[in-house]
Amino acid sequence: MTTTTDNAHDERLRRWRLVLGADDGTGRVLTGRDAAMDQALTALYGSGGRPGGRSGGGRSAGLGASAPSVARWLGDIRTYFPSSVVQVMQRDAIDRLGLSALLLEPEMLEAVEADVHLVGTLLSLNKAMPETTKETARAVVRKVVEQLEKRLTTRTRATLTGALDRSAKVTRPRHHDIDWDRTIRANLKNYLELPGQDGAGTVVPERLIGYGRAAQSVKKDVILCIDQSGSMAASVVYASVFGAVLASMRALRTRLVVFDTAVVDLTDQLDDPVDVLFGTQLGGGTDINRALAYCQSRITRPADTVVVLISDLYEGGIRNEMLKRVAAMKASGVQFVTLLALSDEGAPAYDRDHAAALSALGAPAFACTPDLFPDVMAAAIEKRPLPIPDPENAPTRGIL
Repeated sequence: MTTTTDNAHDERLRRWRLVLGADDGTGRVLTGRDAAMDQALTALYGSGGRPGGRSGGGRSAGLGASAPSVARWLGDIRTYFPSSVVQVMQRDAIDRLGLSALLLEPEMLEAVEADVHLVGTLLSLNKAMPETTKETARAVVRKVVEQLEKRLTTRTRATLTGALDRSAKVTRPRHHDIDWDRTIRANLKNYLELPGQDGAGTVVPERLIGYGRAAQSVKKDVILCIDQSGSMAASVVYASVFGAVLASMRALRTRLVVFDTAVVDLTDQLDDPVDVLFGTQLGGGTDINRALAYCQSRITRPADTVVVLISDLYEGGIRNEMLKRVAAMKASGVQFVTLLALSDEGAPAYDRDHAAALSALGAPAFACTPDLFPDVMAAAIEKRPLPIPDPENAPTRGIL
């Protein structure tokens, strides 16, 4: 009679066999679907040079670079594994085995599971991409962008609209701009009973609360300054999507600037984040000082401007000048936010000395997930302390 304990033990052996590959010491023989899954794993992590090649023991990289066989393998892993696992295996195949060149073929792009990391890889190959592949690549990128927009747009707009409304409130409004409901509630402590009125009284409004007359006009300027070095690929993708969302809000005037050792203003392409992404060129050096100098030259309303620098802070330009620019912008009233990453992965590699120097200027540098970004922007708009993540409670969102 088979017991629950026997079933659990058998399942553990099965899983170890799939993890370790052939000759793993478990004595487990795989059949059917498990054997097919093992073959797909061995094609990537086993030796032999071709999909399906097996090693004598353990696994090491061995996926062949034949386009037809890789295309079949991509189809196999989508059959046997969930989407999240497929994306990890694709990244391993691209990063460990040098299969990036295969993504330049349209039939390969049609077989892959599209995600943010794949978009980053395609953008890094953009300049080498033949014309026959570019339309397919754009379709893949657009699919991911549309998924991200669907996920992020509603909450971003709702969060920032509330922050913009609150930041527009004034305490000396004109009569027809007074928010009477909030004014009365704020002054209830000043309630006075009127003599001879049987307990009736009045509220003395010492503090008036209302909305500014420019409630429907541009309230804040936002400048997204994005490092497009190769390590920032996921951040570039998310920042481009957020840039398009922010640009769609009438109360915000949004500018998007990307940089390596050169600076490119992509603001006029913000209506389509796919155009923005294909306007970037991942890789190369980094000159944060030059990028901030450009952003600083575009600031016309410092007290109503938020600058978001998204960079791992590995500066190739003039460090002291960079810090002086940040200090000058903050002194003029600019809200300055430094994000070491804008991605789901959390902690990146970054320059700790530069991060500490920015923190000393009152611009703490931290990693931020896309889900947290609207809250960070809302705090910057309202000039509140930034909701810096706690690494103990949210390890993928920790301050770095």
